[in-house]
Amino acid sequence: MKNSNYLYLQFADRIEKQIKSGVLNVGDKLPSIREVCSETGYSMSTVSKAYYEVESRSLIESRPQSGYYVSNTSARVIAEPSSSSPVSKCLNIDREDLIDQVYGNMTDKNITMLSLGFPSNELLPIAKLNKGMIQAMRSLPNSGTSYEEIQGNPNLRREIARWSFTWGGSLTEEDIITTPGCTSAISHCLMTLTKPGDTIIIESPAYFGLLQLSKSLGLYIMELPTNMTTGIELDAVKKAISTKKVKACVLMSNFSNPSGSMMPVEHKKEIVRLMEFYNVPLIEDDIHGDLYFGSSRPTNCKTYDESGIVLCCSSVSKTLAPGYRVGWVSPGKFKKEILRNKIYHTLSSPTITHEVVGDFLKNGRYENHLRKIRQILNHNCNNYINTVLESFPTGTKVSQPQGGFFLWVELDKKIDTADFYHLAMKHRISIAPGRIFSFQDQFSNCMRLSFGLPWTNELRQSIQTLGRLLHSY
Repeated sequence: MKNSNYLYLQFADRIEKQIKSGVLNVGDKLPSIREVCSETGYSMSTVSKAYYEVESRSLIESRPQSGYYVSNTSARVIAEPSSSSPVSKCLNIDREDLIDQVYGNMTDKNITMLSLGFPSNELLPIAKLNKGMIQAMRSLPNSGTSYEEIQGNPNLRREIARWSFTWGGSLTEEDIITTPGCTSAISHCLMTLTKPGDTIIIESPAYFGLLQLSKSLGLYIMELPTNMTTGIELDAVKKAISTKKVKACVLMSNFSNPSGSMMPVEHKKEIVRLMEFYNVPLIEDDIHGDLYFGSSRPTNCKTYDESGIVLCCSSVSKTLAPGYRVGWVSPGKFKKEILRNKIYHTLSSPTITHEVVGDFLKNGRYENHLRKIRQILNHNCNNYINTVLESFPTGTKVSQPQGGFFLWVELDKKIDTADFYHLAMKHRISIAPGRIFSFQDQFSNCMRLSFGLPWTNELRQSIQTLGRLLHSY
């Protein structure tokens, strides 16, 4: 469902537009809630929610006994991280030891996990999922202990297909193959479309899991220049696929991990056109697509795929239940081959959890949950950005994602974030060093911070501690 259907968000967007266009300036007082209600006919609840929404975007601030004012941060110009510039060679600098260190203690509750890429349990509807688990065991044959059909749970596939209309898709349940998570879906795609020694192209920086997966399959990985706001650079894509024997392209078009970039609509259309023209399959990871901060869900590359060249992979691991291992792929014209690969390597997805999620997607429960978690993540993102800019050394560059979980932070080139990670861990704070997101010698002065934790004063202090450590580094 598109958020533009909600009146308070429409009103919030109008206020934001007035601020960014200069109609409202820093220090200007906004009309009181009662005045807005009188002039527009909106309810008190609608106006209050709209003001809270604009405040969460760091555009206005409330002052006790006075009202709402346009904040100083609304006029702040934030320096964006630099575009990447990997060399054209396929390199493979080992990052495994560093990754093991960063994620070896991911369940330690005494560490502030700014390195993890999934939502905190406090943001998830665990009680409702527990009820669904009980219901699934009661309703499934043999209480869910049997294998499900090879293509996946029909109820889940039906609901995923129905949900595709939010990004402009028109899928049916026959267009979906379920998997144990999104990485599993990408793995099936790569194993189907490539063989050891083949070359794939990806954005840079890229999710370290994709890098390690591709390496384990014996693939050559060509990292391409990427803008931290608009994603992979199209000229580089065209040059690569027109001059090299590229077997597949893998990318995240919406809120990429780790940069948070989102490809503009025209870029998505063009990259699909390029893939069709050169007959190169596009494996699209759209796992963050539902976590948008704007008024409507962004399209993905699959939206513009008319030939079946795009294999769109996703999951609820970032939105609903990371441990349930519920993922899927819409494989386009490669369905037969992907299904055969699933038989060889997976056979069946987890029966009970896939039934639970399929049921949860019904009746608007998933949409209601997403609306809440998007608002929280948007608020968290703004708080992170403000605290980083206030606490980190002058010259720090930080991304401004329009959705997802991640901030990409670029520091002075003298700072090595892999070394800094160990210093931060002495203070029980975990970050994701930038170099784990590339096989090349780049991003050593960058870090990824996850804003999937509930915003608290303790969390603010942890980010401020990072700032103090960086000043004395």
